[in-house]
Amino acid sequence: MKKLTKSKVVTQAASASVLASILLLTACSGGGGGGGNAASKEQDPSGKVTLNFITQSSPLAPADPNEKLINKRLEEKTNVHINWKNFTKDVFVEKRNLAVASGDLPDAIFNADYSDYELLKLAKDGTIIPLNDLIEKNMPNFKKVLEQAPEYKSMITAPDGNIYAFPWIEELGNGKERIQAVDSMPWINVEWLKKLGLEMPKTTDELKKVLIAFKTQDPNGNGQADEIPLSFINKPGAEDLAFLFASFGLGENPDHAVVSNEGKVIFTAADEGYKKAVSFINELYKEGLIDIEAYTQDWSTYLAKGKDQRYGLYFSWDKANISGANDTYEVMPPLAGPDGEVNVTRTNGLGLGRGKMVLTSSNKNLETTAKWVDQLYDPVQSVQDNWGTYGDKTQQNIFKFDEAKGMLTHLPLEGAAPVELREKTSIGGPLAVLDSYYGKYTTMPDDAKGRMDIIKNIMAPKMKAENVMPSVFNSIEELDRLTTIETDLFAYVLRMRTEWYQNGKVDAQWDDYLKELDRLGLQEWLKIKQGGYDRATQK
Repeated sequence: MKKLTKSKVVTQAASASVLASILLLTACSGGGGGGGNAASKEQDPSGKVTLNFITQSSPLAPADPNEKLINKRLEEKTNVHINWKNFTKDVFVEKRNLAVASGDLPDAIFNADYSDYELLKLAKDGTIIPLNDLIEKNMPNFKKVLEQAPEYKSMITAPDGNIYAFPWIEELGNGKERIQAVDSMPWINVEWLKKLGLEMPKTTDELKKVLIAFKTQDPNGNGQADEIPLSFINKPGAEDLAFLFASFGLGENPDHAVVSNEGKVIFTAADEGYKKAVSFINELYKEGLIDIEAYTQDWSTYLAKGKDQRYGLYFSWDKANISGANDTYEVMPPLAGPDGEVNVTRTNGLGLGRGKMVLTSSNKNLETTAKWVDQLYDPVQSVQDNWGTYGDKTQQNIFKFDEAKGMLTHLPLEGAAPVELREKTSIGGPLAVLDSYYGKYTTMPDDAKGRMDIIKNIMAPKMKAENVMPSVFNSIEELDRLTTIETDLFAYVLRMRTEWYQNGKVDAQWDDYLKELDRLGLQEWLKIKQGGYDRATQK
């Protein structure tokens, strides 16, 4: 199982360039999106309706999404043809925003991945429409999801009472044992440990000694000093080394927020433990233990070295995606820090993508579109949308389907990386896979089983935090301030962290750093976040 877009399922702030594009949208204001289903000029004599969608997909997937078996079956089932304008993920946001700003609106944007601020801005401008009535009148599958898991109704409802996007929902486990409770996991080369007669490190000091041995004692046995003791991708996400920060205090999250057991929202990057963690990474840097490409490498570079098993320790959601589904690497348990304490930071991410699909004010076939989207929320359909399908004679399948039971069973991966197979065959988009579906509509994938076992037995028992930051749908005014603040604040935090990893000046510059955080709006950010937490938890 792979998390949403490797990235977190936490709502991400829009970049300055995204916001600039959105501000052009006032020129595209349309109607308020009534529920009519006017006859379409795209309708053919057979009654088939053609809808125009913009979407994104992996470079591994077909350029035309209609070549995917899932979409072929959907067209046959719904008598709706989708005319896709598909972009690869790396250019999608730019192309999506340009298309919307031009006024030449599609009927819908699929896999839109809009932030909350973008949704409310587009709604305010009349570019996208409220979906409440369409859901009520035309979407029995989606309504059933919201009845079975009513907490999502409030999470996808904007402060004005409207729902502006169809969500992506993926559950597996709950509380401290949910699959998203830990993002970045540390994977250590146990073959190298065995070769050098070393034990699994239990403290940060022991880890440092192990990494030095990886660097100096030729564990791969080729007579060359080509081992990379420690590697990561230096930005928030599953490939970051932030897992190690918890050994020094509260730890770190991609959104820089943790909640104390007393319900106080804390900015992780201003905590004393954060400073100690950064100093520890600098110690590793000074010893030459960190991959020299760690600060600049992208996913493909990181992956290539991982496939060659050159890493002593690296970070990822799932080792199968980097070094393969073999026994060379095992998860490294959380380490005791200098004070002897062991902690695992709980992430704030849920399996929720609030802005997964929107309908625009140009759509003249709203009822048909809503009924098509509702098929995506059928349980068996949602499972396929999320992972891939069955019965494809042209490539490896994710499932076999038991028609009598109405159940999809995961097939062995046979060495394939789960993320790659999933990106080739699934369609993503709006869907719901609830915890209750496992054992009824689908099995749990093998890679998810392994991850769940790790979280339950190794990670969750060491999680000190009882609270997490809930998925708050803030007002447009609050989101405007959060987005403005985070654009500069988060970039500054990453820049300083990176500099300190290498120059070791965190102690000398810490006081000035804290002052700059305040100048960039930290206190206002904390106030808004605390208000959202209080509203969400007092309902």
